Amino acid sequence: MSSACDRCGAPTFYRRAYSGESLCRSCFFDSIEDKVKRTIAKHSMFRHGEYVGVAVSGGKDSLSLLRILTKLTAGHSSGIVALTIDEGIEGYRSESLEYVAKVADELGVPHEVHSYKELFGFTLDEVLRARRNKLTSCAICGTLRRRAIDMAAEKAGVDVLATAHNLDDVVQTFMINLFNGDLKRIAWIDPGAPSGSCFRVRRVHPFIEIYEKEIALYAFGKGLPLQAVRCPYMDEGIRTSVRAYLNELEEKHAGVKYTLLRSALELSRTARVERPKAIKCARCGFPSTSDPCSVCSLLETLNPPTL
Repeated sequence: MSSACDRCGAPTFYRRAYSGESLCRSCFFDSIEDKVKRTIAKHSMFRHGEYVGVAVSGGKDSLSLLRILTKLTAGHSSGIVALTIDEGIEGYRSESLEYVAKVADELGVPHEVHSYKELFGFTLDEVLRARRNKLTSCAICGTLRRRAIDMAAEKAGVDVLATAHNLDDVVQTFMINLFNGDLKRIAWIDPGAPSGSCFRVRRVHPFIEIYEKEIALYAFGKGLPLQAVRCPYMDEGIRTSVRAYLNELEEKHAGVKYTLLRSALELSRTARVERPKAIKCARCGFPSTSDPCSVCSLLETLNPPTL
């Protein structure tokens, strides 16, 4: 391992195993921000003068995204707003809400919080205690979160919504879709939301080409608060196992996640040709590929106390 940065000669802070590049602290930070900038430009994620919403949960990824986009969109957008969803998970969400408020205030960015209770009439804790189906907490929460952040983006009046899904998130989702035989969903894996999306507000993913561990190091190095409390429901689904499997592969074969990302995107472009067009759900009015939509179908199977 080189003891000097390959770019400027300063002491090495981080070595990228998949590229063999050694970077000092400053060059590492610059490389992350430059990669986000290139990803945004390559996929035309933002247009000049747009009002940008950033989905910020309070974790390392979303706080890093808020920090970077606040810097990159200055002078190019009509404003930026942090949007947070409070699922209603006792002992977990309060810490992250505090972190988002703190970072947003330091960056001078307005911050809006919307809750499951406000949007659906129940908290995640309530609905999971009363569930009668075999769906995992992640499957339930994921469906509701996607709708909740879409509703929050509409309420805020943003033109585009940026989420902090990173390279690891995308390849994990790709593998889960393969394991579940859900090939149609592969068509939706894309660095920018294509036309005909089932989201009312256009979505983009500026972190799609960045490893999760590099975002974690960026957040730590920049002094962003790191959430100590884990979601109590996170180990119910298959994602935890897929994450561990891919991390093991990456450790043995550096760069395999990048290769998998390229495969996922290529298959997404191929599958997109046959992707069903969005229609309007007759019950809630939201765009969907089915009627009723996945959210309305899910709510039918749940038994929250307020429904």
